[in-house]
Amino acid sequence: MADITEKITEEYDASQIQVLEGLEAVRKRPGMYIGSTSSSGLHHLVYEIVDNSIDEALAGYCSDITVSILEGDVIRVSDNGRGIPVDIQEQTGKSALEVVFTVLHAGGKFGGGGYKVSGGLHGVGASVVNALSEWLTVQVHKDGRIYEMSFSRGDITEGIHVVGTTDRTGTVVTFKPDPEMFEETEYDYDVLHTRMREQAFLNAGLHIVIEDLRPGREQADDLRYEGGIREFVTYINRNKTPLHDDVIYMSGEKEDAIAEVALQYNDSFNDITVSFANNIHTPEGGMHEEGFRRALTTVLNAYGKRMKLLKDEEKVSGEDCREGLTCIISMKLMNAQFEGQTKAKLGNSEIRTLVNSVVSSRLADYLEENPVVGKAILEKAMMANRAREAARRAREKVRGKTGLGSTRMPDKLQDCNEKDPALCEIYIVEGDSAAGSAIQGRDSRFQAILAMWGKMLNVEKARADKVFGNDKLNPLIVALGAGIGDDFNLEKLRYHKIIIMADADVDGSHIRTLLLTFFFRYMRPLIEHGYVYSAVPPLYKLTRGKNQRVAYSDEERDRISAEMRGDNPNVKVDISRFKGLGEMDPHELWDTTMDPEKRSLRRITLDDGLKADAVFTILMGEDVEPRRRWIEENARYVVNLDI
Repeated sequence: MADITEKITEEYDASQIQVLEGLEAVRKRPGMYIGSTSSSGLHHLVYEIVDNSIDEALAGYCSDITVSILEGDVIRVSDNGRGIPVDIQEQTGKSALEVVFTVLHAGGKFGGGGYKVSGGLHGVGASVVNALSEWLTVQVHKDGRIYEMSFSRGDITEGIHVVGTTDRTGTVVTFKPDPEMFEETEYDYDVLHTRMREQAFLNAGLHIVIEDLRPGREQADDLRYEGGIREFVTYINRNKTPLHDDVIYMSGEKEDAIAEVALQYNDSFNDITVSFANNIHTPEGGMHEEGFRRALTTVLNAYGKRMKLLKDEEKVSGEDCREGLTCIISMKLMNAQFEGQTKAKLGNSEIRTLVNSVVSSRLADYLEENPVVGKAILEKAMMANRAREAARRAREKVRGKTGLGSTRMPDKLQDCNEKDPALCEIYIVEGDSAAGSAIQGRDSRFQAILAMWGKMLNVEKARADKVFGNDKLNPLIVALGAGIGDDFNLEKLRYHKIIIMADADVDGSHIRTLLLTFFFRYMRPLIEHGYVYSAVPPLYKLTRGKNQRVAYSDEERDRISAEMRGDNPNVKVDISRFKGLGEMDPHELWDTTMDPEKRSLRRITLDDGLKADAVFTILMGEDVEPRRRWIEENARYVVNLDI
């Protein structure tokens, strides 16, 4: 860690803790501080404490972090950093340890000299976690002693006191989230593991252990990546075919900022650029991504001209240059300026210049020294350019044929009467038979039906020109009205509920997967903003006399059957399995799958873009072996393979 960071102050004491304001309102409005009180907010508590430990690593004082899930969904985070200061903080007259855990915006990150760069939530992390915990205990190993302090819902239950001696330094925070504040308090090991792995990639050489010690669920992972973000790129590309063996790594610094960039091309048609600032993911990009993209396009065009691979007037666009690219951008800087409450975008304008400079010089040198790789990358960009031109022509052809951009709708669409997109929903139904039932059974005021037929295009294996020219997808593109790819505009979306309605069998799962792959690759904001759903049709019909009920699972079938028998266990209950949506009459389809008062819908969410990308690559890509392995590993979790 010491090679890319600088030790600022050897002594870390109370003079470096500055107080900005108190701890009011955290329990009243927790969403303001951790995003939500759902599962994401619950896991965010862990990230805040871990971020403090990582800040110690960035400052050069911490090499080991252990995150443990204990019985009862208690979390323990321990590190071997300097230990939170325990002496008296001058502004408050209280111990610095107490201030850090009870005062909002208190910490060593506000110019007090404790840290050069830091992640964390502007110093609110420890106090917010404390305020939202049923109880929290912190132990500090420092100066040969173990100091301890305990809290409950932000209030002190036991003041700072010495509980023993020690020969190490560091901090151990143990807490139980408050069930009064959260919708659920059960931690997901995989969610925490993904975040810890990401942090280990971003901090080369940092050792992070994540362990689940809950009875019957024991597991652990040891994470350390000496190659840092180079290994991050290799990990993302693990199920893809790289265009070149090397991961191209570039780094540079200017004043108080350090830029790291790692990239590798693969044979896919997708661009994965993931950026971070002070270990915080910036999903909306920002100045570091802008600087990178400008430099990449400029360097590849200059290289193409110099190597006479591009003719006089010929050039490749930024989009062309990024096809098949996997790139990680990691910034470490003082006074990071994030746009928005959630730190989704980096706003420091000087960072654009730094990243542009680093990539321009380092990438140009690499291509000169590795002409085979340079030629392969440029040829892929040139192929992308030709495909983009073909896609443009296909798009214009589509406009002419189907009225894209006009008021003309596809023949297969039975539209609704309502014009407010927020009140409209569209069912995408496979097969004319099921679509016919859906059209007759729907509420035409707000429900539209689009019939799909035949085998859909697997967009994972096709370039954009094939997508635009596909007769199965064009009606869907036109019906939704929001465009596709870089032209996609969520504001033009005609329906705010897009419901995939397919049979509850293997073929239905395949259709759903094909549609979701298309949405993920070409209309990703639909999933990101929660507009895509999967209908849940019933599996069974149960009949006793004139009484009929439906069941959506084997367990529900057995429970309903028992209820219908009541006190007479020998009475006959007829149980039949629905063969498919096309077998239902309009009334049945409305009653079980389309009536908003009774139906079940699964919202398709995107909690982890990288994980989703990997799954789509595995399930819909060319390589059979990763798909077989994934199915074998996950079959025990599902009855029907579904995404």
